[in-house]
Amino acid sequence: MAEETPEQKLARLETENKALREQIEQRRPGQLRLKVSEKGGVSVYGLGRFPVTLYKEQWVRLLDHADAIKSFLKDNDQLLKAKQQEK
Repeated sequence: MAEETPEQKLARLETENKALREQIEQRRPGQLRLKVSEKGGVSVYGLGRFPVTLYKEQWVRLLDHADAIKSFLKDNDQLLKAKQQEK
């Protein structure tokens, strides 16, 4: 395979840059994004500073208890603090 000319490299990098900028513009603050991690876990981005990463069986187990978690949050609402939404 022949090496890229400077003009070809510039065109390729401009295309990649445009695609990355479009991805960034599509992200809204607070929007959750899912990604498969390098080790095969599922990472959820957008909850805080760092992603929450669990393996598939951990997500299934957590989601199986979603109703109990919601009930717990409701029952303990007065004791729980809420992080203020960023504006």
